[in-house]
Amino acid sequence: MRPFEEGEWVLLVSPEGEKEWISQVGRSFSTAEGTFDLKQLIGKVPGSPVQSHRGSRLYAFRPTPADWILRGVKRQTQVAYPKELAYLIHRCGIGPGSKIVEAGSGSGASTIAFAFAVGSEGHIYSYEKRPEFSELAKKNVQGFGLADRVTFRVKDISEGFDEEDADLVFLDVREPWLYLQQAIRALAPGGFVAVLVPTTNQVCETLRALSPLPVVGTEVLEIFHRPYKPVADRLRPEDRMVAHTAYIIVARRVLPDEDYLWPPDSC
Repeated sequence: MRPFEEGEWVLLVSPEGEKEWISQVGRSFSTAEGTFDLKQLIGKVPGSPVQSHRGSRLYAFRPTPADWILRGVKRQTQVAYPKELAYLIHRCGIGPGSKIVEAGSGSGASTIAFAFAVGSEGHIYSYEKRPEFSELAKKNVQGFGLADRVTFRVKDISEGFDEEDADLVFLDVREPWLYLQQAIRALAPGGFVAVLVPTTNQVCETLRALSPLPVVGTEVLEIFHRPYKPVADRLRPEDRMVAHTAYIIVARRVLPDEDYLWPPDSC
């Protein structure tokens, strides 16, 4: 119930709930329904209405990570969707105090979701070899107010990760199979490696590369999110949906047998 302050980000929702925007408290915001002076929100609590000069109404809330990922981040790459990120957070046991290594930073969507989940006690190490993408991700994370939970590194991950004993290593890169050995080395025993790829041939390459490594419980899945029209008298699916976005591959690191030898080309 903390009141809104000038300059903080705000989610604006139409009375029907069909349209949503993100803006900042204190700014002017315009739609086809008129101009909204968001200074009206200073000192008010989430859920409060704000009126345009034409008398139209929007409702104001603090954006969640999902709101920010889908509507707030500036992007130069395809972002990971909340439906995949939420699954990974729960599947991999991510919570306050968790340590996560991710590559690449992209637009910062996964970084925001993970940083929100790990709390002030945890930390994210986000790798990106392209400086412009790393800078964009950093700005998006700063916008959501989680910059103190993330360290950004501009580095080619073929050289390996600087961290060890991570709870999760998340690879959202074009050829993740090239970096699985580096990922496993950065994991704590019992930690998870997770891969996000859009095509089946990428899944197959990743599975082949995982097979000789000290991991168990490998799973491959995709997640569909099918919304329905919230009208009691004519309940039915929405006409459009976000269908396939990516495949998820998850495996868990084990302690290898004493005679286990890492592949000769390992980092």
